[in-house]
Amino acid sequence: MRGGMGNMQNMMKQMQKMQKKMAEAQEELGEKRLEGTAGGGMVTVIVSGHKEVLEVNIKEEVVDPEDIDMLQDLVLAATNEALKKADELTSSTMGKFTQGMNIPGL
Repeated sequence: MRGGMGNMQNMMKQMQKMQKKMAEAQEELGEKRLEGTAGGGMVTVIVSGHKEVLEVNIKEEVVDPEDIDMLQDLVLAATNEALKKADELTSSTMGKFTQGMNIPGL
């Protein structure tokens, strides 16, 4: 019975260490910058590892009032590419902590 309590305390310590490492990894993800582009580099979107759009850059030659629909499509495509990269980074970074665990949102 006594050995069981020691094992439980060790497991709790390990869980606390893992929580701390996960929090540090989440913070590092927020500092990452991922870039998505569309239209051969005419539109660029930068997002954080937390999937926050930080910048949208559109080259001057793209802005023509007649092409507003195309511009919107390019911004959408670049944003989705950057967010996909953020998902991939999150999966590869956080996956080492959640192997075999089903944690919603990760």
